[in-house]
Amino acid sequence: MRAATDTEVEQAYVLTDLTGSVAVGDDVVINTTAVDHGLGTGGWHVVHWNLSRRDWSGGSGGHVMKVRYTSLQADVGVSEEHEPDAPTGLPATPVVACSVHSQLGVVAAIVAAVRPGTRVAYVMTDGGALPLALSDLVHRLIETGLLVGTVTTGHAFGGDREAVGIPSGLAVARHAFAAEVIVAGMGLGGVGTGSRLGFSGLDQATVLDSAAWLGGRAVACLRASSADLRPRHRGVSHHSTTVLDATRSGVDVPVPVGLELDGPPARHRVIPVAPPDVAAVLAAIGVPVTTMGRGPADDPLFFAAAAAAGVHSASLLDGPGHP
Repeated sequence: MRAATDTEVEQAYVLTDLTGSVAVGDDVVINTTAVDHGLGTGGWHVVHWNLSRRDWSGGSGGHVMKVRYTSLQADVGVSEEHEPDAPTGLPATPVVACSVHSQLGVVAAIVAAVRPGTRVAYVMTDGGALPLALSDLVHRLIETGLLVGTVTTGHAFGGDREAVGIPSGLAVARHAFAAEVIVAGMGLGGVGTGSRLGFSGLDQATVLDSAAWLGGRAVACLRASSADLRPRHRGVSHHSTTVLDATRSGVDVPVPVGLELDGPPARHRVIPVAPPDVAAVLAAIGVPVTTMGRGPADDPLFFAAAAAAGVHSASLLDGPGHP
């Protein structure tokens, strides 16, 4: 945190669920770290506290806290404490596990295009941003009817439902929203270090194994790129190959026709898919999706890989185990 001058005008956001409301003229404490480091997705200041307010008490959702043991811990409550006997199985439900947040928009749009009316729910893990409210993409998908509900798991918060962890979050999405397809992955602002294991997208393996364990049809959404300047993310990203190695269950791996996936473990099922015109689909529904500022024309492979997962997950709904 740093002091601001009287003449500075900079962007900041406030999470009113944690701090209460803020009005023009209030004195506030601002966390400036993201801007100071020049971060992209997280490049806004964050209001830490409103000094003009002596106290504040938020609504209680139950006894389960998120952002636990910090000064901003909140008693959001979770679905599991209110509905402890809710079903936990995912009978043949396609669960698309994403590596980066923008893949959600592509998968949801493609499912809607291939199989209109399909009920898609989103489960957000805590591998990236914790507040779901920061995602403009989720807001647009809900606004256009492409998502029927959201669940935030772990320390992520702000979904239509809250859940303790990834397995229960998937079950809540399936049964609370009658979801036919579940898309799961972290919110915006994931962390990567260039090392083999040091990236937050590795929780994709937990999503895949959890889905398979609960009887769902686990679908790995590959991260691939034809435009990323970093060699480790060109073609199929090392994030995806590491996730597939870490995933103990056998899962479906849709691959755009023409893309080579070297040496996936034999337990996985590699499925060639001819994706539709992603740019046309996104334009038709009016939901712009970019990855690191790049759209479908700039990085066609990224969008084709995510579209392949959407096409395949929709196709599973007309297979065994579904009416």
